[in-house]
Amino acid sequence: MTARLDGKVALITGAGMGIGRAIALRFAEEGARLALIELDAMALEAILADVAALGCTAIGLAGDATEETAAAALTEQAVAAFGQIDIVVNNVGGGRSGRIWDLSVEDWDHTMRLSLRSAFLFTRATVPHMIARGYGRVICLSSGARNGTVWNAFHVGACAYATAKAGIHGFIRDLSIELADHGITVNAVAPGPIDTELAGPYLRKMDADGLEYAPSRMTPLHRLGTPREVADAVLFLASDEASYITGVTLDVTGGR
Repeated sequence: MTARLDGKVALITGAGMGIGRAIALRFAEEGARLALIELDAMALEAILADVAALGCTAIGLAGDATEETAAAALTEQAVAAFGQIDIVVNNVGGGRSGRIWDLSVEDWDHTMRLSLRSAFLFTRATVPHMIARGYGRVICLSSGARNGTVWNAFHVGACAYATAKAGIHGFIRDLSIELADHGITVNAVAPGPIDTELAGPYLRKMDADGLEYAPSRMTPLHRLGTPREVADAVLFLASDEASYITGVTLDVTGGR
């Protein structure tokens, strides 16, 4: 353990699977104490056990990160357990695909809720505790899709997801200015095609089928990224090594 987050308390949303799980493990390796939320109760139990095996003290809430009550509850529990919150990682995201002529209002709203509402709620809940201490790190998960992703757009349509992730970029840009005088940095990490439990099979199938617009063809590094590679970027922005970086969206996209 190099303990780059020794003494820090981090709240992470969507921590039970994929990128969120990798972030929780990476932070645990670096000495953070954790407050985790995950909709899937079994996945939450699993990640809590895994970080405990690394010597990490963690609490968890099985709940919906798009609900105001969940944001308030986990924030209160973290402050009660640890006395502080130093870092919030707004990882929850995703949505429903569909071409614009088929996309329902419900699917559009669902996608905005996952990526934007959850980031707003957990940032709003945790930032007052950071302001009180004059220190904080807010990190949101955007996506390379904020600029449009050829394989998604061409094969299934993903304008709702692209819009939500572009919204994250605007969110962190404004907040970085709002919170600068309080010693709080606000940044985003934008993953490209990542080999997670949910996205990996879909992305690999496009490659296996030899589709013209497939990640291996469109990404200069010609491979999928790993959740650990995204977690390393989030760790950097959470650490003191990034103390003079704010308002930035860091691409982890294999050059895309």
